[in-house]
Amino acid sequence: MDYIVFDLEWNQSNTGQEVKEIPFEIIEIGAVKLDEKFQIKSKFHRLIRPQIYQELHYITKSLIHIKMEELENKKFFPEIAEEFLNWCGEDYIFCTWGPIDLMELQKNMRFYGMHPLSDRPIKFYDVQKLFSIGFEDKKTRRALEHAVDALGIEKDIPFHRAFSDAYYTAKVLSRIEEPVFRNFSFDVFVTPKTKKEEIKAVFDNYMKYISREFHDKTEALSDREVMSIKCYLCRKNVKRKIGWFSINGKHYYGAGYCDIHGYIKAKIRMRKSENKKVYVVKTLKFISEEDFNVLEEKRTKIKP
Repeated sequence: MDYIVFDLEWNQSNTGQEVKEIPFEIIEIGAVKLDEKFQIKSKFHRLIRPQIYQELHYITKSLIHIKMEELENKKFFPEIAEEFLNWCGEDYIFCTWGPIDLMELQKNMRFYGMHPLSDRPIKFYDVQKLFSIGFEDKKTRRALEHAVDALGIEKDIPFHRAFSDAYYTAKVLSRIEEPVFRNFSFDVFVTPKTKKEEIKAVFDNYMKYISREFHDKTEALSDREVMSIKCYLCRKNVKRKIGWFSINGKHYYGAGYCDIHGYIKAKIRMRKSENKKVYVVKTLKFISEEDFNVLEEKRTKIKP
């Protein structure tokens, strides 16, 4: 299996009058293909002629130091995207710095009527997250240049262009140790459509569940699987200790107790899908008795 490490640069409206379906128009794709030993096999770099936003946004112009004249004779996005996907090959996993690029790639593809990358969520590696897990506090998300400096990677080409950022992301990826790779991510541009397609992934210290789509929040919160709290090690229902409650109407919390593994905290986040419906991301995590008491105190404060 190859690792496709890619980065995008995009333009946007300079007037505030954006096209709703594609607020960010991709103008550059850069990528590095790594083999299983994280050695570079191939490189990809293309500039793209814009069709929607004909004037470069001032942030784009200042950040990546490119002029519209450089793009005028390039190919349009559908042709470049097809070249990129053919270059990727057959057996690979996408790797990006942060979760945004894969989503934006698919938005641009959809706008131009291209065949979708997948009919369900895509498993990929968020190298920004892996760096935090492998080298920092597991929560903080750093800039790419910070990671390069922290790991002592030589800065031999400028930052803030698609290929260079893909190149440095690949360098960081090659420093990640094997156990950290268990912490993959899912892009949910395309959400699960059926119960059979729902995601249930167990990581080192938590479990993530991504539901199928529901028409609205009420329907989601009435679903048995969404509202259940199970021990993801025993695979059994636990004794409910704290009923579901919400502080802001978007995040819901609950807790239970497993006789073998102890207290388990559940968190539900409501998300809007690209189809204007809703889906649920639920995480289950074992917590200490002290953390349980803190959660119970929060629930007590908002209870009528």
